[in-house]
Amino acid sequence: MANLSSSKKMVRKITTRTARNKSHITNMRGLIKKVEEAISSGNAEEANTALKKAQPKIMKVAQKGILHKNTAARKVSRLAKKVKNIS
Repeated sequence: MANLSSSKKMVRKITTRTARNKSHITNMRGLIKKVEEAISSGNAEEANTALKKAQPKIMKVAQKGILHKNTAARKVSRLAKKVKNIS
């Protein structure tokens, strides 16, 4: 356990950051899941709209530094490729 007041404050800051980052990741994963469900059902229109909602969220998470920018680009690219293949 932290003894110094500055280290106690850092522990508090880390827990709030972790919670915030987890919520962003969870939200992003949910949007990705909706895209993949639309792809598996074969509904191209629904998959397209879901991708348009998921893409900005994925890139925003990367912009905040929660996810690496190359990882975000790879996720978006793979989803777009899957959506393109069903339409």
